[in-house]
Amino acid sequence: MADDDRFYFRQLLAGMDVAADDVIAQQMVNFVYLLGDRETGEAVAVDLAYDVPGVLDVLAADDMRLVGTLATHYHPDHVGGSLMGHPIAGLTELLEATEVPVHVQADEVEWVTKATGVGAEHLVAHASGDTVMVGEIPITLIHTPGHTPGSQCFLVEGRLVAGDTLFLDGCGRTDLPGSDPEQMYLSLTQRLSQVPDDVVLHPGHLYSEKPKAPMGEVRQRNVVFRPETQEQWMMMFAR
Repeated sequence: MADDDRFYFRQLLAGMDVAADDVIAQQMVNFVYLLGDRETGEAVAVDLAYDVPGVLDVLAADDMRLVGTLATHYHPDHVGGSLMGHPIAGLTELLEATEVPVHVQADEVEWVTKATGVGAEHLVAHASGDTVMVGEIPITLIHTPGHTPGSQCFLVEGRLVAGDTLFLDGCGRTDLPGSDPEQMYLSLTQRLSQVPDDVVLHPGHLYSEKPKAPMGEVRQRNVVFRPETQEQWMMMFAR
């Protein structure tokens, strides 16, 4: 089996591909990602929220089984919980359906437990640079604080699943609890500098006409990369 055939990847739009009747999902336009190894049949979900049974059904239809889940950050539209009084299914419902490890960045453990009610014993805390294996396919975890203290991105098989750290246009908000605009600047310009231009960015929301784009194109067109210094960036984007 060729490497291109072996890697399993699905980008699901909540409110359309799953949770089709969920009005909140339709408004929030979150992506849920499935990454896996077709040879072993193992898969992990990234930011599984809104429709746990629907995502598990997608995996079953593709002859894949869930062996873990990864969270980019703690916000309820990515891991479940209460979003401005609206309940969103996520990690709690997933763990009721199947016991799998939940991989989070170490700085996000406290925030995830508060948002979801899931105990820390269910969470696997990671440092930047750690690797999570799905079958024989490595997923590299990159700590990218800024939107939240423990935001992280996942680099796998020429793709960057970035959550709310980086969109095709703009980046995640830095005026929320736990946000830090200085850390966001460092994440975008230094921590993600290891990601080559030909890697394809897959963001946490459909905030642009396209659902994905090469990092080189994003760096060229996205306004968050235009400032030449940290001071300029803070003047433009810190809020």
